[in-house]
Amino acid sequence: MKFNKKTKSRIVICFVLLFLFVYLNNTNLFGKKSGDAPFLLAHRGLAQTFSMEGIEGDTCTAERIHEPEHPYLENTIPSMEAAFKAGADMVEFDIKPTKDGQFAVFHDWTLECRTNVEGTTKDYTMEELKKIDIGYGYTADNGRTYPFRGKGVGLMPSMDEVLTHFPEGSFLIHIKSDDPGEGVQLAQYLSKLPEKRLSQLTVYGGDKPIAALKENLPGVRVMSKETLKSCLLPYIAAGWTGYVPSACKQTQLHIPETYAPWLWGWPDKFLNRMKNADTRVILVAGNGRWSEGFDKVEDTKRLPSNYTGGIWTNRIDRIAPLYHKKQE
Repeated sequence: MKFNKKTKSRIVICFVLLFLFVYLNNTNLFGKKSGDAPFLLAHRGLAQTFSMEGIEGDTCTAERIHEPEHPYLENTIPSMEAAFKAGADMVEFDIKPTKDGQFAVFHDWTLECRTNVEGTTKDYTMEELKKIDIGYGYTADNGRTYPFRGKGVGLMPSMDEVLTHFPEGSFLIHIKSDDPGEGVQLAQYLSKLPEKRLSQLTVYGGDKPIAALKENLPGVRVMSKETLKSCLLPYIAAGWTGYVPSACKQTQLHIPETYAPWLWGWPDKFLNRMKNADTRVILVAGNGRWSEGFDKVEDTKRLPSNYTGGIWTNRIDRIAPLYHKKQE
């Protein structure tokens, strides 16, 4: 098909106008910064960090911790207290079911990596789990010394203890399995909470338990791989127009820093669009595979200038002071 010069000119003008629209609708050059400090999420409270080199799903991370710089163990009430005191806006913790129908706050699939017993949390009642030593397996020197051995007895809390101890605390609850039954069980527990308390909680995890939770408790804020894809895939397709898919509304997005720059309007316009949809955006370091955090001062230099979204960190004690200073 041949076009005359007039038709060709119109086509070129249309393409130029479309390009200008896409550019102006998504550039951050002319937008105003909100001036807000980033939202800080403390992963597992204030935890011992470890080398990420060669890590796999079954790696015992307690056996490869860095030389301890603080006395706290992950997923404990003291570590959460320290995180909030340091400046965390939200604390993440992991939950596993117990033999007596409760949720223990613990990360690993099995107990033998960190503790002095074997099996899973399902093999024990919450009272029995209180008697084990959750600091037993931590070592920074390949087993020559165990700095937390004997110091972790009684420190594994139940989810109920955590939420009671921090009645105003904002939490991200991680369902560690892909069992839909755990989503139903959690929904039954959370449904008894007042609306205000429920609004301070977000739940993430496997697609099946999160879908079951949302079905039984539609008002709770959630995130899973499926909810993330349901939001971001149509956004990538049509977000250049400013369109925000309905799946993006009232949820939480954990965005790996590797992929964030490819989102339309990143960072400011994207963050504003999600904020208007009542959705929280948390930036995770790296490609998002192992929940890496922005844990060092130099890590934060990779963030966009005057970034105002959420930051995932394993060292809230190092990161929070950077932004507290900005607020002063």
